[in-house]
Amino acid sequence: MTFVLNESLRSSTLVVMFFWTLKYLSYCNSMSLGNNAGYVIYAGPGAPSVFNCVVEIGKGSKVKYELDKTSGLIKVDRVLYSSVVYPHNYGFIPRTICEDSDPMDVLILMQEPVLPGSFLRARAIGLMPMIDQGERDDKIIAVCADDPEFRHYKDIKEIPPHRLAEIRRFFEDCIHSHLL
Repeated sequence: MTFVLNESLRSSTLVVMFFWTLKYLSYCNSMSLGNNAGYVIYAGPGAPSVFNCVVEIGKGSKVKYELDKTSGLIKVDRVLYSSVVYPHNYGFIPRTICEDSDPMDVLILMQEPVLPGSFLRARAIGLMPMIDQGERDDKIIAVCADDPEFRHYKDIKEIPPHRLAEIRRFFEDCIHSHLL
């Protein structure tokens, strides 16, 4: 696994990259959560600066959930092996797709855990380029746009160094434990 926290990437560059992704995927109608036509989540009217995220895993969880593309339900993928827990809410950005054919991953910094399957508004502040099992698996780092403790952050460089170290260590431990 290769892990790099790209601190030279400005959030404005990230927004341009994210906007290009949304524009490129504009032929997609929506990300459907299940067979019920009422469960359709879009990137949101404020995208790319503020966008919707679907939370798969709540802050503090040892359980890795993921969206089952067939049923549209949140399923248990695995329980993390060690005492590692998700440092913040984790999910994906609807109407995006990455090289691994999954939606774009996002770690959302906020005060409280959110239930899996919920969606919220977020703003990207940075990017963690990652390689997992030889495949590119980048992670967007975002803040909850409606959380008064985190919404003022505009760039990953503003996040306290210890919190960034926690996030980096989480991904190192999580990916490593999955490969065992």
